[in-house]
Amino acid sequence: MGTRYAKITLVLALAAFASLVAFNNITDYGSNFAFVKHVLSMDTTFPGNAAMYRAINAPWLWHGAYGLIILGEALTALLLAWGTLALWRTRQGSAAEFNRAKVRATTGLALGFVVWFFGFMVVGGEWFLMWQSHQWNGQEAAFKFYMAIVGVLIFLNQPDTD
Repeated sequence: MGTRYAKITLVLALAAFASLVAFNNITDYGSNFAFVKHVLSMDTTFPGNAAMYRAINAPWLWHGAYGLIILGEALTALLLAWGTLALWRTRQGSAAEFNRAKVRATTGLALGFVVWFFGFMVVGGEWFLMWQSHQWNGQEAAFKFYMAIVGVLIFLNQPDTD
């Protein structure tokens, strides 16, 4: 039972994290919108880099990208919360029931990985060269987030037995 409670607790903790991130981005929209704007416009990358054709300078696209980020964070939070509830409800059930209940949490963790790894490392970090910016580089924070997600994903999906 201890392992099941640990899995439930870790999924719940990540649900709380994703909820707070989405909440903060909604209630303090401007703070992280500036981050998105600078990353997408590539205005703090190395001067004269050959990839500036990738820069996006349309405010509606900045808002659209930020909206997608917030949506991904919020959906991650909802799926993880729903997954936590499913795990909690089956905590005393059979191993087969508990293993089946993992699907929502697993989906939420996978979506969170997509948001913070694909969104911030692949798209932001490599496509928009965020790594070149000393001021607007969110790769270190994203790394912490998606590694926590990967750790919980691996632990959660270890088969439970009766």
